[in-house]
Amino acid sequence: MRLRRCGRHAMLVELDSLAEVEALHGALLVADLPDVVELVPAATTVLIAVRPGSDGLARARAVVEAADLSHPPDRTPRQVRLPIVYDGPDLSLVASTAGLSIDEVVALHSGAEYTVAFCGFAPGFGYLVGLPEPLQQARLESPRTRVPAGSVGIAGEFTGAYPTASPGGWRLVGRTTAILFDPKRSDPALLAPGDHVRFEVAS
Repeated sequence: MRLRRCGRHAMLVELDSLAEVEALHGALLVADLPDVVELVPAATTVLIAVRPGSDGLARARAVVEAADLSHPPDRTPRQVRLPIVYDGPDLSLVASTAGLSIDEVVALHSGAEYTVAFCGFAPGFGYLVGLPEPLQQARLESPRTRVPAGSVGIAGEFTGAYPTASPGGWRLVGRTTAILFDPKRSDPALLAPGDHVRFEVAS
């Protein structure tokens, strides 16, 4: 673990794995830290921002240094269900690469429970871990210049859904009608780190 100051009111904690990020992020969420105004987990870091003029950084640092990074603390995650239609343009590619039928890919992908490890790339884009090992595949060799909003893809150990149309290189297996980002909502992003997510096959 490495701690780096980010200006006067923030600190970046560098870690060695997603598991450690999840554990530290969870410890910070359950701690009594009223002056922490933002927590931003990423693949191997957690950014902690505090209220100016407070002792928030010192209190957050004490929690960081005492955190058990071997497992996250017990807490009840929010459950999110995303409807999905499995008709993505790369569904056959994913199946052939995995040595599975399309029905088996659908069953594996929709049967898993995922956790939002972190958000990034675009507002509302959650990187979901928990993808079954047979479906963990490389990104496309040539990214698409435009991926439609709602597209659900896989890349490496992650699965996720594109909140808006954008370029992207993930292998697309389906699409969801869920609104993943709406700036008019009180919480614009539907997904937040730590949420548990399931994909439900739309009828």
